[in-house]
Amino acid sequence: MVVLMKILQVILALSVLIIIHELGHFFFAKLFRIRVEKFYLFFDVKFALFKFKPKNSDTEYGIGWLPLGGYCKISGMIDESMDMDSMKKPPQPWEFRSKPAWQRLLVMAGGVLFNFIFAILLYIGIMAGWGESYISNEKNSIYVNDLAYEMGFRTGDRILMLDDYVPEKFEMLQADMVRRTSSKATVLRGEDTLDIYIDQKMVGEMLNSPGMFDLAIPFVVDTIQPASPNRDSGLMKGDRIIAIAGQQADYLQDSRKLLKGHPGESVTASVQRGDDTLEVNLQVDSSGLLGIYTMLPGVESRKYSIFEAIPAGVELAFSTIGGYIRDLKLVFTPSTEAYKSVGSFISMGQIFPATWDWYRFINILALLSIMLGVMNLLPIPALDGGHIVFTVYEMVTGRKPSDRFLEGAQIIGMILLFGLMILAFGNDIGRLVK
Repeated sequence: MVVLMKILQVILALSVLIIIHELGHFFFAKLFRIRVEKFYLFFDVKFALFKFKPKNSDTEYGIGWLPLGGYCKISGMIDESMDMDSMKKPPQPWEFRSKPAWQRLLVMAGGVLFNFIFAILLYIGIMAGWGESYISNEKNSIYVNDLAYEMGFRTGDRILMLDDYVPEKFEMLQADMVRRTSSKATVLRGEDTLDIYIDQKMVGEMLNSPGMFDLAIPFVVDTIQPASPNRDSGLMKGDRIIAIAGQQADYLQDSRKLLKGHPGESVTASVQRGDDTLEVNLQVDSSGLLGIYTMLPGVESRKYSIFEAIPAGVELAFSTIGGYIRDLKLVFTPSTEAYKSVGSFISMGQIFPATWDWYRFINILALLSIMLGVMNLLPIPALDGGHIVFTVYEMVTGRKPSDRFLEGAQIIGMILLFGLMILAFGNDIGRLVK
């Protein structure tokens, strides 16, 4: 059932994003009176699952069977349909190739533009409906994994700066460090401030090591479950457990590791209460738990009115675009080995929740819309970015590339895209095997 829910969410998200993207091309084509022959969700190789053509319309609408994208077939344009026969005929007034370069540029950029506008609208809706919540980096410390420890970070450090950048959101620390290719992290360790220099050769390891910086959570008692074996232990709200069975446990993560070694046993815990340290006997259940809820670090929340949500949503959208562009830069830098993190529909499915959640679905939809827009801006001939480059070249030089050149470039671009798809599926299969 979980797998089915994830598959349905992936299909729904892809369908919405493809329609939005192709609608951008369709809108500008119709605006400039360019004939659109087909508007399809998914590819109709050999046959279509569904199609119809309204009376007195030049456009056939349909749904293909191959869910690898969609397309808007525009008359007089060399695209993924590779319809070369129509290009051999004399140009017609309603064709793409007969229009001025600036109009063709807008038709080509329309898909990306609509993806970005769609993401902005979604983020505005999120800000207006749910607001913004995040864990502040200013007051919290890190709990490191092996890679972070090897790099010089220690549990309990508080990261103050990455080069000259002051990170605001704790959950973005690792992403910020990688995306900004930070060379130095300034941390507060106890009472001392020190610099940790980051070896750029480790970027690949950082990308493939999630959870470098977990949130270091002090084991401060909030409430005790009614069914807990420790409900009469004498623990009070605000007590902090600092040791278990004589072993230091500065954070909740430390206590979990220690308690796992004493399932079903009674242990002595050192508890800090104000200026006093007490010894309290606690019972560990068969799962290695105490049945105690801890106080979690404060979550920063911001609520926005409709008018406040507009600039906040726009800012979040552009921030996300900038972050994804940095991610792509890493992917195309072989030394970082970031290409190993490229994923396909399999990876996409893993980011969706197991149950329906409007907030998370809309957030993911906005992110994927930006990813689709940025990806299509890559200067690869088969993508919108490649067509945009050729059109800008024509506008600057006054020379239009020949149809033969565009045909060849389209074929090369499609080969590159298929190579990228093979890499993505190969990475996903490799991760599943591991």
